[in-house]
Amino acid sequence: MSSTWKELLMQDHETTERVFAAMDKALAAKAGPTSGMVANLCDYLTVYVDQCHNMKEEKHLFALIEKRGIPRDGGPLAVMLGEHEQAREILSRLKPLCVAVSSGERGKLDDLAATFREYADLCRQHFWKENDILYVMATKVMSADDNATVLRGIAELEASLGPDTHARYYRIADEIIHAGELEDLSFGLERATLAAILNTLPIELSFVDAEETVRYFSHEHGEKIFGRTRGAIGTKVQNCHPQKSVHVVNQILADFKAGKRSVAEFWIDLGPRRVHIRYWAVRDAKEHYLGCLETVQDITAIQKLTGQRRLLDLPKASP
Repeated sequence: MSSTWKELLMQDHETTERVFAAMDKALAAKAGPTSGMVANLCDYLTVYVDQCHNMKEEKHLFALIEKRGIPRDGGPLAVMLGEHEQAREILSRLKPLCVAVSSGERGKLDDLAATFREYADLCRQHFWKENDILYVMATKVMSADDNATVLRGIAELEASLGPDTHARYYRIADEIIHAGELEDLSFGLERATLAAILNTLPIELSFVDAEETVRYFSHEHGEKIFGRTRGAIGTKVQNCHPQKSVHVVNQILADFKAGKRSVAEFWIDLGPRRVHIRYWAVRDAKEHYLGCLETVQDITAIQKLTGQRRLLDLPKASP
């Protein structure tokens, strides 16, 4: 579970957006969402999003930052409060439609879909404004004691709604997401597009599976810091390292598998270049170990950066 108020609230946003995406997919399917999925959605939006998440903000975060000088009657805070009320109005129309559809009135499904999308569109924009604008403003006026106060308030509010409120409603969210068969965001990309993205990164990637076999490396046809050919695919990773360092590789992989660490990093000089090498434990959503990702990056130019260059300062391309 996240440890700061900002992480907790942004985690709520992310989870709710996944719920929205799952329901969007279910509504677009020929059969539509199941009655159980609709009932879960109504419960999640009514209790967790409105009565829990929004009230964590209103009673604890918003109230405190108002005391710290962010006005309630104008600016971002006023906009957020106004959008909470807009969401409640849409939700008041959505709830009876959810009850009707979950009770078997499938003729109400089109009305439910239209009202749900109105609600979801508002919330998506609202979450973005909070994440990127209001929360940033809040962190600038809050002290360490203020952060702890908001975190305690969040815990108290969740407890007031019943035991294990957070875990209970995240389980409901997972049920909705699973029912909607929501795939990872990469699922909609063509393999050629995904490969091009990986080969465009200014970082070389290599992946070793849970059996310590090399399965992938990027930039096959481009210049590489550490040259390799397709002959490496299918071989044990230990064969790709000098014998004197194999014991280190084995220790890192053993630590990854045991859950003792999630990253190991090194940096070396190769002639005029400074190279940053990192190993990352790759785990699925249930924390099962899938393998190790190696990233290799030339950071020579990065280390020379000074001052700032903002987006609007970007030099114009040559004709």
